[in-house]
Amino acid sequence: MRRTRKILDGILYGIMAASLASVAAILVLILAYILVQSAGVLGLSFMFRSADDGGIFPMIVTTFYVVLVSLAIALPVGIMTAIFLNEYSRDTRSVRLLRLAIETLAGIPSIIYGLFGLLVFCRVFKLGQSIMAGALTLSIMILPVIIRTVEESLKTIPVSFREGSLSLGAAKFQTIFFVVIPPALPGIVTSGVLAVGRVVGESAPVLLTVGITRNLPKSIFESGRTLTIHLYYLTKEAIHPEDFGIAFATAGVLVILVLLINTSTKIITWFFGKRRGYE
Repeated sequence: MRRTRKILDGILYGIMAASLASVAAILVLILAYILVQSAGVLGLSFMFRSADDGGIFPMIVTTFYVVLVSLAIALPVGIMTAIFLNEYSRDTRSVRLLRLAIETLAGIPSIIYGLFGLLVFCRVFKLGQSIMAGALTLSIMILPVIIRTVEESLKTIPVSFREGSLSLGAAKFQTIFFVVIPPALPGIVTSGVLAVGRVVGESAPVLLTVGITRNLPKSIFESGRTLTIHLYYLTKEAIHPEDFGIAFATAGVLVILVLLINTSTKIITWFFGKRRGYE
């Protein structure tokens, strides 16, 4: 019986190891293919040239603007909503309706968000196609991701932490902000990373609300073109082999950007965990 269990454990371990190796191999293959195809184009000069000179600097600036403004709007709302759902709310009808609304928001296609943003933010609020209109649209779209991730992170904190703090005379909000949130910080940071990945990878709502202007935006109330939209138009209009090289170089910048964000987030999470003594 024990030998059978060992054999079964070995088989399952081998399957999991093979799955891990397959995922890693796929990632390396994608990265290698993109970098090989963008060889000779991808570089610092390509990243800091204007669009008229074949560079993508305006698109990088537009993408960062959209990401920063979207997170500035969605992160506080998402975190406070998750805290309310996990720490204050009970299983009432209104809370169930709120959870249903969050789940519905998570399942709406991105093109619907784009149409909503085009009608409401661009036309009703008269923001036009601008970074601000796109960021407002994307902030609504990433709210479910932030709320779910932060709430799951808060659920992992033992109830004894809260009970011990409350028994020592701390108020509810003091317990939440000084006892519950610090150990849940890695999950909160993870929610920001997932939100950034969603914003960077979106195209339909960005196309409808931010626009396709290749100029360098001077403020968040101007139109622009993100890296994903620029990549779409590069591949759509590509004719010569060098056009595809520029497209693959843009894709390489996107992939490198995501890797840098994930790596920096892991470093920040590790730093805070070590500083507060959780790791």
